[in-house]
Amino acid sequence: MAESLKSEALTEHLKELRKRLIVSVAAAIIGFVISYALSEQLYGILTAPLLPQLPEGSEFLAFTNIVEPFYIYLKVGLLGAIIIASPVILHQIWGFVAPGLVEKEKRWFLILVGASTVLFLSGILFAYFVVFPFGFKFLMGYATEDLKPFISMQKYFTLVTRLLLAFGIVYQLPLGMLVVARLGLVSAARMISWWRYAIVAIFLVSAIVTPTPDIFNQLLMAGPLIILYTIGVLLARIFGKERSVTSKESDDTNDDDGDHSGEGYPDE
Repeated sequence: MAESLKSEALTEHLKELRKRLIVSVAAAIIGFVISYALSEQLYGILTAPLLPQLPEGSEFLAFTNIVEPFYIYLKVGLLGAIIIASPVILHQIWGFVAPGLVEKEKRWFLILVGASTVLFLSGILFAYFVVFPFGFKFLMGYATEDLKPFISMQKYFTLVTRLLLAFGIVYQLPLGMLVVARLGLVSAARMISWWRYAIVAIFLVSAIVTPTPDIFNQLLMAGPLIILYTIGVLLARIFGKERSVTSKESDDTNDDDGDHSGEGYPDE
């Protein structure tokens, strides 16, 4: 009887999962159709930070392969499909996992997903509106009368999408710090004591992620990351799980007492 109930429950879960997968795939297909129809305009948005920085007479991108524009617009359509369908996909994921969560877990799930989305979009917008214009202006400064840029659609698309993704990911820093503190893996006090190493790591990441080697553009990324690290420390202090020193010493004392209890007392 119990095995039959388990089998029925598993079947129902699989049916629910299939239904939500179908809805998610349908949303992605609709999103692809819409974004592919607007792929030229969307690609124009991606190139907007670069074109004004190109030398006069070179305000264009090129393709070196006959099928390159087709593949690029296809990739733009897929990227747009993910963005358009993401609210539907997140809703389907929430609808599938929510019944198995208690009220407190539901609240934290929604907070984490919402905060992660806001931070990811903040990183993308900061890269697009702040870092790209300064970075591309610096790089185009190498152009001369005898040295003109000839930028491929494919290489530009790859560079821009990777940078946008990288900025979106590194902006998850305070959320990651909150999670490890909430799990009790690292305390806020420990994070504060690591501030020197954190600053060095932040500048290393900034040097890797930013498109130019100059210190100004690295500061454009390092500055917000230092602020985000500070926010992460504050969140860890407020919401993190920390055992007090007194509690730890008390536990150690109790353990020592327990280990020595009965020693040195002969049986009567």
